[in-house]
Amino acid sequence: MLASNDFIVRDPKISGGQPVLKGTRVTLRTVLASLADGDSFDELLQAFPTLTPELLRAAVAFAAASALEDQPSPTMPKL
Repeated sequence: MLASNDFIVRDPKISGGQPVLKGTRVTLRTVLASLADGDSFDELLQAFPTLTPELLRAAVAFAAASALEDQPSPTMPKL
């Protein structure tokens, strides 16, 4: 599994400290919003030449891990 800290970084000097994909100025939010809008990996790679398939997979893995963390706890059965 990809470790997000290897691919997603925050630096106050880059994009105002928003999370970006390492080695780029492309924000995580931009990538995830583009994918949500239906853009393909190929379209993103063409639009942002600094991205790689590995970085895009890291963004998706990060979103999946974040969604898992934000899931509500199962309710306890009533006794």
